Amino acid sequence: MRELFAVALPGLEPLVAAELDGLGLGPARVVPGGVGFRGDWAALVAANLHLRTATRVLVRLAEFPAVGFPVLSKRLVDIPWEDLFPPHAPVRLAVRATAHKSRLYHTGAIAERVHLAVAARLGGHVELAHPHDDGEDGPETSSSHATVLLVVRLERDRCTVSVDSSGDPLHRRGYRLATAKAPLRPTLAAALLAAAGWRPGEPLLDPFCGSGTIAIEAALMAHGKPAGALRDFSCARWPVLAAAYPALRKAAARLSQEPCLYAPIVASDRDEGAVTAARANAQRAGVDGAIAFSVRPFAACEPFSPRGLLLTNPPYGVRVGRARTLRDLYAHIGHVLRDRFPAWRAALLCPPDLRVTVGVALQPVLSTRTGGLAVELALAEQARADLRPRG
Repeated sequence: MRELFAVALPGLEPLVAAELDGLGLGPARVVPGGVGFRGDWAALVAANLHLRTATRVLVRLAEFPAVGFPVLSKRLVDIPWEDLFPPHAPVRLAVRATAHKSRLYHTGAIAERVHLAVAARLGGHVELAHPHDDGEDGPETSSSHATVLLVVRLERDRCTVSVDSSGDPLHRRGYRLATAKAPLRPTLAAALLAAAGWRPGEPLLDPFCGSGTIAIEAALMAHGKPAGALRDFSCARWPVLAAAYPALRKAAARLSQEPCLYAPIVASDRDEGAVTAARANAQRAGVDGAIAFSVRPFAACEPFSPRGLLLTNPPYGVRVGRARTLRDLYAHIGHVLRDRFPAWRAALLCPPDLRVTVGVALQPVLSTRTGGLAVELALAEQARADLRPRG
């Protein structure tokens, strides 16, 4: 059994832990920034394939005290790097180093020691690359995962070394080649569905669908499709795992949920280009037949079922509108919810200052950050003005 760690956006850690428990990969240990758990290679592959709300999955390689560079270098050379990289073959790695309350605090020097240790152990050419930011959004492109990410953390003179097993961040599902304005990460979209308590079979409406991410993630859940079904992971190329990987992935796929036969999902946006992108993404995800897309302004939205969940990510932030315009929009959202969707549950992802302008009693159920902004998912069990928050 190995120490594994699922990295998560701030606020999403309990949702990742719940997913791990649902996959039978618990018990999970929630800490700021992610969730620790123990498992074998089968658990690692299953976590990468199925986790919908995690950013990436790390494998702990070593943990040891380090109060000086000589000790750090020696312990780094002792790690069996040949399990991850073929000996005497070119290697490209990135090191994400952090230090807190430790005598070794120069992260650049720490990364260089890792680089030298891997080269000394393997005896081949090792190139040190710059680690990319997991927060980078935009269209997904194909990747060879040639760069392996190592995560080195020094905390109170104790060094922890981990290797990333995912490659591209897990929000890069493989279907989102077309994006709209201010795109929502699939991992966050899945988290919104979970935090709102949506289950396949409950009618779902997203009236500001953008490139369709919320609807597509819901359809993937409803059809029992693994989150990572359209992509591969860097651990598939590790020498220690490569031979067993195909069988492990096939076995992990059997953990998928049974598809829901009745799962009405409707998504709309006033921007025709956004809806075109959403349809293309849904087709790549294999769920285009499960979502009813339309070009329609929010003012024209009507309920298509007596009850359901209206879950959406309305415009906010400096990229998409001015303050007065946004306040007017959110007041209008509240008016439509009260007048047309009184029996529906409603959940909005927005900054706290815009939530209070809606005029519907919305209770925050999730707080996180996206696009550099603090946002919350605010939920009303019924979209009535006199509803009081739960609890």
